Amino acid sequence: MGEHHHHHPRIEGDRRVAAAVGVNLLLTLVQIVAGVISGSLAMIADAIHNLSDALSLVIAFAARRIARRPADEVMTFGYGRAEVVAALVNYTTLIVIALYLVSEGIQRLFNPVEVQGWIVVVVAGVALVVDLVTALLIYSMSKDSVNIRAAFVHNVADALGSVAVIVAGTLILLYDWRLVDPIVTLGIAGYILWHSWQGVRPVVRILMLGSPEDMSLRAVLAAIEDVEGVASAHHLHVWRMQEHEAALEAHVVLSPGADAAAVKQALRDVLEADFGIRHAVLELETSADACDGAAAIGH
Repeated sequence: MGEHHHHHPRIEGDRRVAAAVGVNLLLTLVQIVAGVISGSLAMIADAIHNLSDALSLVIAFAARRIARRPADEVMTFGYGRAEVVAALVNYTTLIVIALYLVSEGIQRLFNPVEVQGWIVVVVAGVALVVDLVTALLIYSMSKDSVNIRAAFVHNVADALGSVAVIVAGTLILLYDWRLVDPIVTLGIAGYILWHSWQGVRPVVRILMLGSPEDMSLRAVLAAIEDVEGVASAHHLHVWRMQEHEAALEAHVVLSPGADAAAVKQALRDVLEADFGIRHAVLELETSADACDGAAAIGH
């Protein structure tokens, strides 16, 4: 019963991401057909844009499935980081898209382009509705997953692009305000770059085996050394094996006459209760065989 309850949110999440992929692929297909029939290059271009959204969601979906695989001889820590790698891929493509928008925006400041009629604005309106549906499907999941958050930012960026086309296109067609298009484009590019930078930092930190952002290693070290029977600690390493699972490794020097088994259990209890660390590798040493001149944190 408990196992079923544990897996239900994951299955529900998979269904939401799959639905989001389906909606985007359907729109892509409809837009390509409509673009060919109407001869609108803008519609086909927007279809390709939505296809990139669908691909970012496919990457996120595949990563969710891979992440559930149990540890094996190839990946002894398991496959949980597949989601972190997927987030890095999606953020990287977002940064590339944003930089492309910057170059396009700058070019259009000097050479404003014409909007090819109301069809472009209508297509952008349809795309915006699909982007909002996709965003609603995955918003709640984006709060606690770097993988889904990256796909969500992809989607928000696309939605903003549609808003830009609607606003700028309408103003150009009605009032011929052509500078609105590049100005809005540059604003959106800046927004995407900012969010991509905010999102990619914790992703790189996990992949670089950095310590959890919400954990003070000095506090961890102090908690270890406060345990009765511990003289000192060194070679402390704390990292995330995957997004929500921290691991620790440390050399602990025992006080003379301390009970090694009791100290080890006390350390495990403190680490789990105070810091949520359930995976700890503790090397116990006596003052006689302790590492000489070792760093407290790192190696």
